[in-house]
Amino acid sequence: MQYGSILVTGADGFIGSHLVETLHHYAQIPSSPFFGAKIKALSLYNSFNYWGWLEEVSCLQDIEVISGDIRDPHFCKTITKDIDMIFHLAALIAIPYSYVAPESYIDTNVKGTLNICQAALENGVKRIIHTSTSEVYGTAQYVPIDELHPLQPQSPYSASKIGADCIAMSFFHSFSLPLTTARPFNTYGPRQSARAVIPTIITQIANGAKQIKLGDMTPTRDFNYVKDTCEGFIAIAQHDQTIGEVINIGSNYEISIGDTLNLIKELMNSEVEFITDEQRIRPQNSEVFRLWCDNTKIRNLTGFSPQYDLKSGLRHTIDWMTQPQNLKRYKSEIYNV
Repeated sequence: MQYGSILVTGADGFIGSHLVETLHHYAQIPSSPFFGAKIKALSLYNSFNYWGWLEEVSCLQDIEVISGDIRDPHFCKTITKDIDMIFHLAALIAIPYSYVAPESYIDTNVKGTLNICQAALENGVKRIIHTSTSEVYGTAQYVPIDELHPLQPQSPYSASKIGADCIAMSFFHSFSLPLTTARPFNTYGPRQSARAVIPTIITQIANGAKQIKLGDMTPTRDFNYVKDTCEGFIAIAQHDQTIGEVINIGSNYEISIGDTLNLIKELMNSEVEFITDEQRIRPQNSEVFRLWCDNTKIRNLTGFSPQYDLKSGLRHTIDWMTQPQNLKRYKSEIYNV
C-alpha cells in the first residue's frame, strides 16, 4: 500500500522531529510505500509561532507545519482529513512533572489519543501508529520484557499512557481502525530534553561541572539511539501483519544508569563526581528499577534490528550536544522536571 499523505503529531518534539526527517528520507525512495508522500507535521500551538525541534530539521522546506493542540477534537478532525497514515507521538512525557500536574497528562495523553483515533475513524485514515512507552510495564516482573508483560501504573505519566494505549487498541477491536501500538524503550540522542538523564550528564560535563547531581543510579534501562527508534516506527508501518498488535522497539540490551554515566565519562574524558540529589529521587513506589526489552516480536514481524550500539549512539549524541550552538540551548545548572 502506498501512503500519499502522512501526519506526524508531536513532530516538534525529540523523537517526532527525527521521525519527520526519516519519513522525508523514505519519501525520496521509489521502492518505499512512502515514496512521494506529503508530510504534515503538527507542532503545539504557541503565540510565538515557534515550531520546537522542527526549526532544526533538514527538510523543513519540504514539509507542511501546522500548529494546534490534540486536546481539541474539532481540530483533530480537520487535520486528519485526506490523511493516509498517522504517526501519533504527541504527549506529555516528563515523569516528574506528572506528579505535579497529573490532570494535564490525562487531558493530553488519554483524551488527545481519543480525539486522534475518533478523527481517524471518521476520516477513513488507512493506518495509525500510536506511540506508547516502556514505562507502562513498570519494574520488570521478568526479563526480558515482552509485550505480554503486565502493565503497572507506577507514575501518573505511565497511568496516562496505559489509558492512551487502551483507548487506541479499543478502536481497533471495536471499529476495526487499522492501528498498531509501538512501544519504544528508552530513546536518546540529539535534541533530547534535559529532563532525561543522558543529556543531563553530557551538558553538565560539557559546561565544566565538577560535581553532577543525579537521582538513583541503580535502575537499569534498555537505551536506544533515536535513529533506531525511528527505523522501528518505519518497519512497523510497512507491514500489514503489525495491525492490531502492540510491538516493542528496543535493543534487548540492559545497562544500569550508573554504568551508562561512567561510559559517558569515559567518552568525554571526564573525572566528574556524581552525587545524589534528593529532589531527583522518585517517590518510593514510583521508581521503575528494571527495563529490558524483548524485541523478538518486531524482529519476527518486520525484520527490524537496531543498527547503533550504546557507545556509538552516545558518541553521536555527545558530538551534537557539545557543539556550542546546541549546548547553549540547555540550562544544565537547573533541574528540569
